[in-house]
Amino acid sequence: MAGQILFVQGAGRGTHDCWDNKLVASLEHELGDGYAVRYPRMPGEDDPGYAAWKAALTAEFASLEDGAILVGHSIGGTILLHMLAERPPEFRIGGLFLIAAPFIGEGGWPSDEMDGRTDFAERLPQGLPVHLYHGVDDPEVPVAHVHLHANVIPLAVVRTIKGADHQLNNDMSEVARDILTLRKGG
Repeated sequence: MAGQILFVQGAGRGTHDCWDNKLVASLEHELGDGYAVRYPRMPGEDDPGYAAWKAALTAEFASLEDGAILVGHSIGGTILLHMLAERPPEFRIGGLFLIAAPFIGEGGWPSDEMDGRTDFAERLPQGLPVHLYHGVDDPEVPVAHVHLHANVIPLAVVRTIKGADHQLNNDMSEVARDILTLRKGG
């Protein structure tokens, strides 16, 4: 049985079809046939709303089984993280992988829809493997955001990638390597 991965896109006009689809293609290539990657189009990608994306993700969660991996890019990762801290899904999450996710709160970005949280370590499912990735040369979300997330999720694995942009240069090899290592149990 193939492992399930839900990839949550970032925001911006055309992101699903012109930007994050390249991340998904790279991830699929790097993982091979052992995984099925779901890549739903999020509502209002050019102006993401937390409530609308949360509803769409909740519907996606209904089709996931224990051990499914969640991957979120940019604001999609931030929304996913906040959702999970509010209420974990019914299935056991195999791992959470966030790429260039903006930090909401002190030192990060403001949001009218999401409160700044510092309780992720307490609110996320106990034992959930969390991996944080950020390109050092990201012009969209400053690399400092990954360190802000790491401060409130101290057990997270943090990978800053030299020479990588907001899209990790469309190279998901490090993310895939960590997913494969996680599945092998170490």
